[in-house]
This record gives sequence, C-alpha cells and structure tokens, in this order.
Amino acid sequence: MHICILVTGEPPEPLKGQFGDYPSMFERLISPHAPQFSFSTANALTNEGLPPVSSFDGLLITGSPAGVYEEHKWIAPCEVLIKETATAGKPQVGICFGHQLMAQAFGGKAIKSERGWGVGVHRYNISNKASWMVPAANQIACAVSHQDQVIEAPSGARTLGGSEFCPAGILEYAQGPAISFQQHPEFGHDYGLSLLKLREDRIPPDRFGVGVDSYQNRTDRDLMGQWIANFFTQNAS
Repeated sequence: MHICILVTGEPPEPLKGQFGDYPSMFERLISPHAPQFSFSTANALTNEGLPPVSSFDGLLITGSPAGVYEEHKWIAPCEVLIKETATAGKPQVGICFGHQLMAQAFGGKAIKSERGWGVGVHRYNISNKASWMVPAANQIACAVSHQDQVIEAPSGARTLGGSEFCPAGILEYAQGPAISFQQHPEFGHDYGLSLLKLREDRIPPDRFGVGVDSYQNRTDRDLMGQWIANFFTQNAS
C-alpha cells in the first residue's frame, strides 16, 4: 500500500537537523506496524502542484503552524485533494492541522480557540470505538501542540474521542474512509519537549510548566501508530 504524506508544515529549523522532517517522523511511527507500506511526499507549500489521487492508495496530512482559516493560497487545493480522495474511496488520515483541514473541507469549522494553547501530553477519552482501534483502549495519552480546535464537526461525522479541553479530538467522517486526530502521535518525547521549550515565550508560564512536567509521563503514540496502520489496511482498495 502506498501512502502519500501531504506536507503542510515543517519543524522549526533549530530542530529539523536533529529530528528530521515530519514525513520521516510518520514513517518511523507507522512502518513498524505496516512494513509493507511505501511512502512518498507532496509539499503543499510549494508551487509544484498536488499529486493526482490515482498516484496513491492512502493520504496522510501533517501538522502546520498555519491556521486553516488563514488566507494561504495552498489551503484550497489541499481541500480539493481531500474531497477527491474521499470521492475515490481512498483512506486518509489528518493530524493536528490536518485534522482541522479535513473537518473544514467536509463542512465543519475550526478556529483559534478561546481555551488557548494545548501543550504537553494530553489524555483523550475514547467515547466511541471503531474496528481499526485494535488493541482497544478507553483512553490514550499523546503529545499536543495547538491553539486551534475544531468547534463544529461536519455533517455525519462521529466523534471518537476527546477531552474537556478539546472535545472534538478524534473524528471519523461520513464523506469517505477518513479519520483525524488533534494529537501528534509522530512526536517522540524528545522532539515534543524540545518544540515546547522553543515556544516558551508564546505560552503562559503556568501552562508551559505543566506541559514540560507532562513529558515525564508515558504516551500511547505507538498504539496510535498501530491504529493508523490498521485504518489504512482495512480501507485499502
């Protein structure tokens, strides 16, 4: 199965040399659970054009420092690709910005939340189970780094998980085989903590401190990597 990773953002330059780019993080996350997968990348931020849906079996949309409500010329073509992928019946997964972009493309709404920054390791309760959630879990812990949130899910979407801080944290869509997560399973502890410290001047001190301390806790990122691999495999053409 060939997965196209749609790049909508890059790690900050001080961290990129040490940790690599987001596609490499996703490959490290998913490949142990699906060694048969192959990967390619498409960069939404350049003028090279997006790949045709016929060129991949599944689509994965990365995080980004951008907001889906901002007037970047590259956002609309990404939404078209999301809709075309759904129409073709091919599976797709959105992460953080990708979560918000997918919700917006299907008719939902994402904004800069009045709840402010979500940072560190957050726990989401699983409110609805899906067949690809194997092994099953009632709660997952994972790194987050966001100010924006989905506040209106698209018509027909099912909320699979979230928290009091981020109610629409995991969504499953009616428009096609498509799911999205607000969390960042591709972030290892070392990268997540380094990114948080790099953004210290933007985050309220109390929230920053709690976020730093939270990285002493384990996460379920490996389980989420398994779930993503399961989802793509179950929905392969």
